[in-house]
Amino acid sequence: MESRVSGDTDKALVRRVQAGDARAFDLLFMRYQHRINSLVARYVRSNEDVEDITQEAFIKAYRALPRFRGESAFYTWLYRIAVNTAKNHLASSSRRLQEVEIETDGSDTGQVAQALSSADDPEGALRSDQLRRAVDRAISALPADLRSALTLREFDGLSYAQIADVMECPVGTVRSRIFRAREAVDVAIRPLLDRGGKATNRAEK
Repeated sequence: MESRVSGDTDKALVRRVQAGDARAFDLLFMRYQHRINSLVARYVRSNEDVEDITQEAFIKAYRALPRFRGESAFYTWLYRIAVNTAKNHLASSSRRLQEVEIETDGSDTGQVAQALSSADDPEGALRSDQLRRAVDRAISALPADLRSALTLREFDGLSYAQIADVMECPVGTVRSRIFRAREAVDVAIRPLLDRGGKATNRAEK
């Protein structure tokens, strides 16, 4: 019985919660707690705050589930709640958004991925570390809407349509925000990339 329950789809679990089965929400919590925790950690620095906001997001989701109509995927709806909860926390505490640590997989990140992947020698490793810090600062300095869109795309792997659901805006707006965010990061790190290229050229001569 337990294996069948744990294998239920989100939609089936949501229906069970709405029918009064609180244990079904425990399964949803276990399924998504790490992803939501990681998402919240992009916004706040304190581990204690991350845990508190994650808990608050799930509490809000549980209370709102009776009104959930299934017009978007459950996890997209949950992401939206978590993002808004994190933003509300930051607004109330006047804290800056946490600088996110860049982790690239070579997908769709322009000059950033190429630059950070070339650390085969001590000089390259130093330059890579400098670039990581520069990228962190550039992402931290982005307006909240650009940072959220970029984070959901690059770190959480959501599609443009899913991000549009989370941010409650058109897909075209999501594309524009991600483009502007990437452009801002590229502009911020371009001096480091230029210096790195000149250093490489000198070494080759």
